Amino acid sequence: MAWEIVIGLETHTQLSTQTKIFSGSSTRYGAQPNTQANEVDMALPGVLPVMNRGAVERAIRFGLAIDATVAPYSVFARKNYFYPDLPKNYQISQMDHPVVIGGSLSFFVGDEEKTVNLTRAHLEEDAGKSMHDDFVGPHGESSTGIDLNRCGTPLLEIVTEPEMRSAAEAVAYAKTLHSLVMWLGICDGNMQEGSFRIDANVSVRPVGQKEFGTRCEIKNVNSFRFLERAIQYEVRRQIELIEDGGRVVQETRLYDSDRDETRSMRSKEDAHDYRYFPDPDLPPLVIAQSWIDEVRASMPELPASLRARFVSEYGLAPVDAAQLTSSRALATYFEETVRALPAGQAKLAANWVMGEVSATLNREEKDIVDCPVSAASLAALLSKILDNTISNKIARDVFAAMWLGENGGQPDAIIQAKGLTQINDAGAIEAMIDKVMADNATIVEEYRAGKQKGFNSLVGQIMKAARGKANPQQVNDLLKAKLEG
Repeated sequence: MAWEIVIGLETHTQLSTQTKIFSGSSTRYGAQPNTQANEVDMALPGVLPVMNRGAVERAIRFGLAIDATVAPYSVFARKNYFYPDLPKNYQISQMDHPVVIGGSLSFFVGDEEKTVNLTRAHLEEDAGKSMHDDFVGPHGESSTGIDLNRCGTPLLEIVTEPEMRSAAEAVAYAKTLHSLVMWLGICDGNMQEGSFRIDANVSVRPVGQKEFGTRCEIKNVNSFRFLERAIQYEVRRQIELIEDGGRVVQETRLYDSDRDETRSMRSKEDAHDYRYFPDPDLPPLVIAQSWIDEVRASMPELPASLRARFVSEYGLAPVDAAQLTSSRALATYFEETVRALPAGQAKLAANWVMGEVSATLNREEKDIVDCPVSAASLAALLSKILDNTISNKIARDVFAAMWLGENGGQPDAIIQAKGLTQINDAGAIEAMIDKVMADNATIVEEYRAGKQKGFNSLVGQIMKAARGKANPQQVNDLLKAKLEG
């Protein structure tokens, strides 16, 4: 039987406020356990929550960025459940009236552009953390510790429609969302620290069936690689289970990266089990249009707008424009490079930023903001290709020296110090061609007899004789003229 995969994602995005959503406690990561939890976070009797305006503003920014409705009226509710790391025994969240409604996000899967619709994004507080591993109690016994530092950390939970049909599509969406929230400055995106956590709802159904299959939720995946593996495993598990005569049970599962498998965590509670009701300590959240307009005026140019401009203004392919706008810093680096070059050289700049620059950054495990070769320096290097001072191949060697800071990281100084100036003198190149042709008479005769595969061998020997410094285009043109003359 042919199966269709159905995936929806819920992403818990930690908002970049300095204090918590309902208290003045710090959200700084890495503090000693229970040193950043005050009376409100610990749910001491008589305390009351106070809404953090900065968290609401970040939700507005997100809603505007995805072309969603920012609700003028939303309500906080109590979501009741009983975990040791939840002191109130309920979580303040939003249910029937979220702050952001609808919207969509477009992204590329390979060369194909996809769009996923969002259901909602709502504000809520995080719970604390239960510490199981290597935790020893006061008498040496194996114990579980409770750290309440995360209690009350502001989250924006972003929920998609169940519209994704492959693990690759889910990862592409998640990466684009991750880039967007950092672009907007509403989240630092640090997945290792729990700032961006993904829950994947996965089900399968026979191709052509309209009804959804029974879904399982994979909780708190904190890397894109694990997200892809977790979905792939879960899809295989569900299909094998159904084909063997069993049935999928709705439940919450965890992904075990060591064993590359999902395992059951608990049966899935339906919404009514949480006994949602409006929080009596918090008034409805009312967002005036003037506030939305104020936030809109402070927004940066958004990735979708920038992609469209890179296509129309610079003539880039949509997939290249998408790659160059994968982060705000990368887009800025590219555009600064283009503006320092003569008109019409955007494609050259794009090829280098997506190629040599990005490859070196990946190899060195650096981000573009840490790139030792500035946009201005890269443009200076590319200018040396354009004026035929060096070839594209030699430019890569110069770039490597610039990366290491040799000769002050200046391309002119490196070219001069290493004697890398390209040979453009036609007479000098012809002399090298004549010698190589004389030394390889058999290849020359075979070429003239129709076996043209020897051409590249001759070019290689000429470039070797020139120590890679001969103008490649001149070598090709002059050699072809001599062979066919």
